[in-house]
Amino acid sequence: MIISRRSFCSALGSASLLAAGVPLFAQTSNKRTLRVIAYNIYACKGWPADRPLAKRAVANDQMAERLAMELSLYDPDIINFSESPDEKLTRQIAERLKMHHVRFPSGGNWPGTLLSRYEITDSENVPLGFERPKDLFTRHWGRGTIQLPGFGPLIVHSAHLYPVADPTIRLKEIRAMLDAMQEDLKSGQSMLLIGDLNHNPDTEEYKLWMEAGWHDTFAQVGEGDGLTIKSDIPKYRIDYVMAHGPISQQIRESRPLFEGAFRLNIRDENSFALSDHLPQLAVFEIDA
Repeated sequence: MIISRRSFCSALGSASLLAAGVPLFAQTSNKRTLRVIAYNIYACKGWPADRPLAKRAVANDQMAERLAMELSLYDPDIINFSESPDEKLTRQIAERLKMHHVRFPSGGNWPGTLLSRYEITDSENVPLGFERPKDLFTRHWGRGTIQLPGFGPLIVHSAHLYPVADPTIRLKEIRAMLDAMQEDLKSGQSMLLIGDLNHNPDTEEYKLWMEAGWHDTFAQVGEGDGLTIKSDIPKYRIDYVMAHGPISQQIRESRPLFEGAFRLNIRDENSFALSDHLPQLAVFEIDA
C-alpha cells in the first residue's frame, strides 16, 4: 500500500504521542492546512532550455513527470501554472498529482492552468463581463471556484500579467481586474490571487492590490527578500500568492522554493532547473 507523505507524517505523529503516553484525543483539532503554489513553469521546457539534458528530457517526454514528482514533495492542494505547455502535458501533471484542472486560454501564447486537489465547481476565462481588449491579458487571467470540504467555496484568480519595465499595460490590467472583482471583494468571501504578476513589491501595481485589501502572504509571514526569479541567482520578487477575506487571517507560511530541482546549480554546467522562475509556496491553516 502506498501512502502520502502527509498521511505518513500524521501516522508517525500519532505513534509518537502514544509512545509518550499522550492520549490521541489530546491532538484532536478542527484545523487543517491548505498548501498553495504559484509557479511559472516556462512551458515545461526546463531552464536553460538549450542544455543537452533539458533537451533530452523534453525529447523523451519526461518533463511532465519530473515536474509532478518535484511538486508532489510539497503536498500541494492548489497549484497555479503560468506559461503552461500543451494541454496534454498539463493533463499528465494533473493526473500524476491526482488533481482537477482548468485551463485558461491566453490572448497570446502563454495559457494558465489551475490545479486543485478539491473540486473546481466553476471557472471563467478573463471574467471582465465583456470581450477582452486586444492589448490586455495577452498572458492569462482566469477565475475559478474551489469547493473546500468543511470550509466552503474559495474563489481563486489565476493570473500572469504583462511583462516589460513600462507598467502602463499592467496597471490597466490590474485596474480592470479590480473592477471585475468588486462584487467578490465586497462579499466577504475567501479569495486567492495566484501567479506571475510581473512586478516587484515597490511599485504602483503592488500598491493597487494593497489598497484593494489584498494581503501579500510573503509580506505577512515570510523571511528574507522572497526573490522568485531567476532560479540560478534570484533578483526579483514577481510571483505571488495573495489572499483576501477570512483566509487572509489564516496565513502560516510563505516562501519561494529555492531548492531541489526548482533551483539551478550554477556550479554544474550540465544541470537545468524546471523553470527560470521559482515556485512560491503559501500555507494556510483553515477549518476542517
